[in-house]
Amino acid sequence: MLATEPVARSRGQRRSVLPMRKVAVFGNAGGGKSTLARRLAEITGLPLFVTDVIQFRDGRFRADAADGGRLSRDAYERLHDDILGRDAWIIDGFDDIALAWKRFEAADTLVHIDLPVALHYWGVTKRLAQGLFRTPGGWPQDAPVWASSLSSYRVVWPCHRRLTPRYRRLVAAATSKRTYRLRSHSDIRCFLRSVETEQRARREAA
Repeated sequence: MLATEPVARSRGQRRSVLPMRKVAVFGNAGGGKSTLARRLAEITGLPLFVTDVIQFRDGRFRADAADGGRLSRDAYERLHDDILGRDAWIIDGFDDIALAWKRFEAADTLVHIDLPVALHYWGVTKRLAQGLFRTPGGWPQDAPVWASSLSSYRVVWPCHRRLTPRYRRLVAAATSKRTYRLRSHSDIRCFLRSVETEQRARREAA
């Protein structure tokens, strides 16, 4: 097995018997989290929730509203807790440390996109270019592209220095969950193919 191959593991259990019903997708900005999460939702049929979208009423940024129409902290936490209490979900993105770790605890599957930092910067740049023509996937409708992209540029290095090591420790220690640390675009493709194969086998066995 290549060192970069994504691995799902659990002590004393085979991967095939581990569930994939509650999935947290996370990692630095520009890594392709939203693209992966959308494809994963298509393959599995699990409902997808994107933190950057559900924080806004109707998933839309409103320039004429306070804080762009973002939900209050209490309202967002209630929504977040309601989603965590459901039978199945994929949650993509980052809101804050406390809520992120709360859903990591609730998840049965952790998917960490951990590309070289230069690729994260490149991903932000590519998303900025695409955002000149349409709202990037994983963003609220009508989000300010320039301001949001500049914010993403600013967070890449601090996240790489501070959060990424914590994410790596989290994935390494989560022995009772399916865990994937995806370190290249090849890893991402391999992961999605493996889930497709698993879903196909489940349908054929049903």
